[in-house]
Amino acid sequence: MYTSILVPVDGSKHAQQALAVACQLAQQSETRLTLLHIPEKLAHDTLLVWGIGAVDLKASEEELEAAGRKIVARAEQAARDAGISNVETVIAQGDPARTILSESHRRGVDAIVMGSRGLGDLKGFVVGSVSHKVAHAAECSVITVS
Repeated sequence: MYTSILVPVDGSKHAQQALAVACQLAQQSETRLTLLHIPEKLAHDTLLVWGIGAVDLKASEEELEAAGRKIVARAEQAARDAGISNVETVIAQGDPARTILSESHRRGVDAIVMGSRGLGDLKGFVVGSVSHKVAHAAECSVITVS
């Protein structure tokens, strides 16, 4: 069905659910799963992300990068536990919607599977969600999981 799937992960429950769906799709064939994390500062003082602990809003770039590595490592382990062997992880910088679209284009993926909401819910409500922007501009299939 799909030969390559991009899954943006931010540690949120919706991203975890999207990863589970992507793993189900990838089990049907030797699909390449690319897990993408885009660190961004959020409008929360601290947040608990995928069981890695609290990440402070005042965190340095190095701390955000370290938290991002933990997020993709947990996502990669979850994918491998689901039986997916062809997994790649990427940490990128930039506007989330643009970066997801750019990575999907650059990698020539067949589908993007992403959560309907991430950790930046309030900002998404005000300026338009990342999933909405990606769904309207992607050159491939987009599966939004809520």
